[in-house]
Amino acid sequence: MNHVLRRQIASNRRAFFDYEILEKIEAGIVLLGPEIKSIRSGHVSINEAYAYIDSGEVWLLNCNIREYDKIAHEHIEPTRTRKLLMHSRQISKWKGKTAEKGYTIVPLQLYFSKNIVKIELGLAKSKKLYDKRQSIKDREAKREADRASKNY
Repeated sequence: MNHVLRRQIASNRRAFFDYEILEKIEAGIVLLGPEIKSIRSGHVSINEAYAYIDSGEVWLLNCNIREYDKIAHEHIEPTRTRKLLMHSRQISKWKGKTAEKGYTIVPLQLYFSKNIVKIELGLAKSKKLYDKRQSIKDREAKREADRASKNY
């Protein structure tokens, strides 16, 4: 995957704290015209979003794309359910994994790839409280090491 052609729109940094990301995959997202314009102006949030698989299709819930204010005649629900585009063998592989207890699909980032909106999804397992504490300790230790190396 060529990261030079990516232009990030939104990211879900909280997902890396709350979940252990096991796999990542890129998916297309079905959007309407006003939603694209709103995304281009940066009015999108994926922090509360998650995805699920239903009858062989992947759906994104709670992705908040604010209404495009320059269009008055077309009203679109900001948190409507949106279809994600993935290959059927990828869907069936992830469906088996999400059927297991504790696994979920979380969006990690939303970006433009050659002027097409893509979403990076992660197959995730929720962290326990002690795992979160360990993440905080590791982050603090890394900061201390960076400060110490910066002073030398």
